[in-house]
Amino acid sequence: MEKCANGLRFLLPILLILISICAPETASAVSPLFRRGYAVIPEPQQVEFEGGDFEFGNGWRLKLGSGVKADDIAVESLKEGLLNRYGIRLATERTGQKSGGTITLAIQPGSVPIGKVTDKNKEAIESQAYKLELANDGIQIIANAPPGLFYGVETLVQLVKPAKGKLWLPGGTITDWPDLELRNIYWDDNHHLERIDVLKKALKQAAFYKINGFAIKLNGHFEYSSAPAVVDPYALSPGELQDLTNYGLRYHIQLIPYLDAPAHIAFILKHPEYARLREFPDSNYELCTANPDSYKLLDGMYQNLLDANQGVKYFVLSTDEPYYVGLADNEQCHSAELAKQLGSVGRVEAQFLDKAAGYLHDRGRTVIFWGEYPLKPEDILFLPPYLVNGEAYGPEFDLAFKAHGIRQMIYTSTEGDEPLFPNYYSLPPSELYNSSHTGHVLQQMFDTLSSGSARQNADLMGMFIAGWGDEGLHPETFWLGYATGPSWGWHPGTPSPSEAESNFLRLFYGQGATDMARVYQLMSTQAEFWSSTWDTEPSSARKPIFGNSYGIFKVRRPADDQTLPLPATPEGKYLRLSFDWGMENERRVKMAEAAMPAVNDLSDLLYENLRSAQFNHYSLEVFLSIAGLYRQNLEMIQEMNEIENSLKEAEAAAAQVQFNRAVLALDRALDIAQQIKDQRNKVLESAVNTWYQSWYPRVGEANGRRYLNVVDDVKDHLPVRTVDMSYLVYREMILPLGQWFQQVETARNRYAQAHNLPARADELDWDDTQAIR
Repeated sequence: MEKCANGLRFLLPILLILISICAPETASAVSPLFRRGYAVIPEPQQVEFEGGDFEFGNGWRLKLGSGVKADDIAVESLKEGLLNRYGIRLATERTGQKSGGTITLAIQPGSVPIGKVTDKNKEAIESQAYKLELANDGIQIIANAPPGLFYGVETLVQLVKPAKGKLWLPGGTITDWPDLELRNIYWDDNHHLERIDVLKKALKQAAFYKINGFAIKLNGHFEYSSAPAVVDPYALSPGELQDLTNYGLRYHIQLIPYLDAPAHIAFILKHPEYARLREFPDSNYELCTANPDSYKLLDGMYQNLLDANQGVKYFVLSTDEPYYVGLADNEQCHSAELAKQLGSVGRVEAQFLDKAAGYLHDRGRTVIFWGEYPLKPEDILFLPPYLVNGEAYGPEFDLAFKAHGIRQMIYTSTEGDEPLFPNYYSLPPSELYNSSHTGHVLQQMFDTLSSGSARQNADLMGMFIAGWGDEGLHPETFWLGYATGPSWGWHPGTPSPSEAESNFLRLFYGQGATDMARVYQLMSTQAEFWSSTWDTEPSSARKPIFGNSYGIFKVRRPADDQTLPLPATPEGKYLRLSFDWGMENERRVKMAEAAMPAVNDLSDLLYENLRSAQFNHYSLEVFLSIAGLYRQNLEMIQEMNEIENSLKEAEAAAAQVQFNRAVLALDRALDIAQQIKDQRNKVLESAVNTWYQSWYPRVGEANGRRYLNVVDDVKDHLPVRTVDMSYLVYREMILPLGQWFQQVETARNRYAQAHNLPARADELDWDDTQAIR
């Protein structure tokens, strides 16, 4: 019991922190394993303890039983996991070491029965089941099939508990299986592309948490031979995609191609070569489904992906947000006429799916689509029943899909359109300058996956956790949601979000990590505060928007931009200010000052964990780069206030006929503006250097290809606003501080000339993002 208590003392402080700052949860009791100080993701279905904990370590031997070969990924993962995490080097029977017990791995079809599950495909569930028997003289992992053996191994690797300088395991038996067959995460490489080794690491990391679907959206980051114009400067070759596919299959992960149509394809339709395929000539958002050439284009792209993704069962044909299907009546698209013939716009969507998904289905793929608007329940009868709906859409739809024989998945996301970091935690509105409605991502995922209406109304076969790249976040920020969300697809209803997070932090960062719950809290809340400190205004920096989910605008409407009010420019011989920036922004400045200690704490914790955490140091480096953006924003707001104070001093000096003092005060204001630019550029450079460790560069030209810099006519994704990484400071880039600088300098020189003082001749090249070295 002392050994159990020691492990529990390690975990309880983390849990208490999480409980104190999380929203109320549906699940409150801790799991049996957590109660004894163990961390496993997902929580196993059945845990039966027998006796206390026993010591584990070097000297244990590995025995390969029936059906297991030495090159099985389960064998490799067991050896590698125990060695890398705990320094345990397993012996083999041939070495003759006798100091420890034996770990036996065996595959025996039909040996592990499953309990009650939601998924009706019992064969698929049974293939992932395993039994883990733990005793001080031997450990046995038995599975019905290779996937189950691999999952049993990963449970054993996670289960080892360091305590009092030793390693421990609980005596007993774990019998485990998933509730749903397919547990997908969505990897959004629309606006960037990871390096090959990074994608392999992500696949392996996903497998560690028993994720078996990895839907990847490449868009222009794949070399389509059928559509070379859409290929970005950096793109995966067919050989590289097949290599990644094979790597995933080895870890029992389906690397699933994800391609949008008919909407969300500005990456295609922005190109002049394909403008004739648009639903509306002046919008690059959506494809004309009434044009036979649209299908020729898609079929070619599908085939390119299929050829480079052999061995995978699935394909995501993302019919996400096809707002304008069946509405066009123009010279190049007559989909409205088609809608009239078929009876509804939903029938037009159904016809599109029959054709586009049919191509994939005929070539052996199970096609996952988004069963949403403009489909209505009455349109579902016209869909091919072989489809899988990737997002349960509510009771009426779910029942209609089920009646038609279409299986479904529960959809949720770890990231939508939040800036810089997901909303794992939120600040109260009183602590935000401009309040916004946000929720707790883990609690939302837990509720949706564990007790959403789809569990009663849909024929479920999986779940889908999205990490959208619309705001250009680094995927390292998504792993808390990626790991915990699928765990509720494996075992719905348990553990609680707090316990799930605690388990994740322990497994992801390993021994030595300090106060990581606080790190995630600060990363989340400071991202929210970062966004709230700026105001919103109609954009003049990009072309207006064609329409939204409610329809096409009669007159295009501007997108939104964030902005920060600038101080007044001094006017006349007395350097008068037309308004009091300090008074109007007093609350903003005070809130920025009050937020700085939290950012300091965050930076300190990140540096401390870079020194002490066992794993995933790169994620901490990414977090540090983001924390630098938080800090720079707070400093900028405070420095704007310093500029205002300098301008007021100049105004006061001019009124007192103190010419030198007035000019010096104006120079100080201009110097601070230069300082703001330098700080911005250094923070951006740090982020770029960090993020490019895992990403290929975002550039306009490379590898003989050029990026066509045209924005989406409907969706305003932040990374599309710039070709390079400057989207991270885009709101500052479009702030007219350079123009303001010139106006202040002009007023300053006019005043100086009137009083026989030297002129100032520098300028603020605000658009220049190169850091001064």
